[in-house]
Amino acid sequence: MEEGTGRKEYDFIVNPRARSGMGMMVWNVLEPELKKRRIPYRVHLTGKRNHAQEIAASITGDGTGHMLVILGGDGTVNEVINGIVHMEKTVIGYIPIGSSNDFARGLGIAKDPEKALEAVLFPRKVMRMDVGEMTRAGKSRRFAVSSGIGFDAAVCHEVCVSKWKVILNRLGLGKLSYAVVALDRLMKDRPVRMELTLPDGSRQCFERTYFAAFMNLRYEGGGFMFCPDARPDDGMLDVILVHDMPVLKILCLLPTAFVGKHTRFSGITLLRCRSLTVEAQRPLPLHMDGEPGFPRRSVSIRILDEKLRVIVG
Repeated sequence: MEEGTGRKEYDFIVNPRARSGMGMMVWNVLEPELKKRRIPYRVHLTGKRNHAQEIAASITGDGTGHMLVILGGDGTVNEVINGIVHMEKTVIGYIPIGSSNDFARGLGIAKDPEKALEAVLFPRKVMRMDVGEMTRAGKSRRFAVSSGIGFDAAVCHEVCVSKWKVILNRLGLGKLSYAVVALDRLMKDRPVRMELTLPDGSRQCFERTYFAAFMNLRYEGGGFMFCPDARPDDGMLDVILVHDMPVLKILCLLPTAFVGKHTRFSGITLLRCRSLTVEAQRPLPLHMDGEPGFPRRSVSIRILDEKLRVIVG
């Protein structure tokens, strides 16, 4: 941990459409507070997919230090992290607006926007956070929370277009959209054979595998604590594989994953490593921080050497 950031200028990257339009509503509440306190800032409103990535690249490309404050969901965080040119020179603050908020949950960042803004303006702790990277078909993308292949990625894909997410967001129950879609996907998806190659060259094979998730933080999918011991600053990936179990057992275990009690059961394998390669029996959906990727059979995942400074709770 580091104390403070020493910066007095802020670039706010705001996703006005986050959580079905709540992003703009929250910004309209917070901006007057910045003006009242005479805080020097610039605001950048996103207007399309990957716009936050373009904004972050434009801001950080000059090689000097910057304070970026993200107002949006985990997808907006992912875009910004992929746009940052010099991670070690950048400090990230976060005001969570999304439906899952696993980034905020994993780092202890306040859910209340006003409290989160206060923590950004008067930071007490700044973590040098690990950043993961998934490579597939020659293309790489960073992730802050987690990445995955198989069932969990299929859930992320469907949530992105699901009517349930919009409905539950309006009811303030957005994270339940992941659980609703997960139940549906379990009845449709079929497990596959997966082979993992670890840094020492050893291989592990898992039959009838539903998914593998590569965690930097403890939570994904709106609060599933898939890897209870994951730490964002230990230089390691925490990997979970769900395999060789009937659908009924998975359905029974899903609620226990919210509190991290699923790890004691057979069919749950946890690994810890700095990098690995996965070969699947057939092309499977991918995700990075919930953002979908085209189905692939082979992916490589690693923790980057460079770290990112993030204001945490």
